Amino acid sequence: MDLAQACLDGGARLLQIRAKGAEAGWLLDTARAIVARASACEGAQVIVNDRADIARLSGAHGIHVGQEDLAPALVRAQLGDKIVVGVSTHTPEELTAVLREPVSYVAIGPVFPTGTKDTGYDSVGLERVRQVAAVASRHGLPVVAIGGITLDRALDVIQAGAQSVAIISDLLVTGDPAGRVRDYLRRLTI
Repeated sequence: MDLAQACLDGGARLLQIRAKGAEAGWLLDTARAIVARASACEGAQVIVNDRADIARLSGAHGIHVGQEDLAPALVRAQLGDKIVVGVSTHTPEELTAVLREPVSYVAIGPVFPTGTKDTGYDSVGLERVRQVAAVASRHGLPVVAIGGITLDRALDVIQAGAQSVAIISDLLVTGDPAGRVRDYLRRLTI
């Protein structure tokens, strides 16, 4: 999707770069290019998965880490207090641990079965999203729901308490990612 057109269309304002096996130089060049193009969109933010070094060097607005990645406190030590730090959680124990960390948001998932990534965890469902949203809100943290989110399921996930949804596969299902983003925006703009 062309970022400039997405801005004009009122499109996505948060872009997450996820390229687990990517070579560092390519990832840095790609992240820098995305950050530069996103700067044309007022309020747009770029989040890099897993790589604090790439987030810092590219000028990204934040980083998303998993349970096996660098701890949020260490990310903050490297990148400072202004950067967005999000963490994936799958279990009540992981959520409890994350709430003691200096995070900007909590991710929960997979909400539904997904073929995008094998997390090693069963899907958690909407009731778990409700539970996590209730706990996170007491800590002033938004919730991002991840895993198996589709256009038909997204509003239910938001109504369960997630402030946003992370979508991968469903953006590609029609062969028109830009159009699919517009579909999401129409469906979720209340």
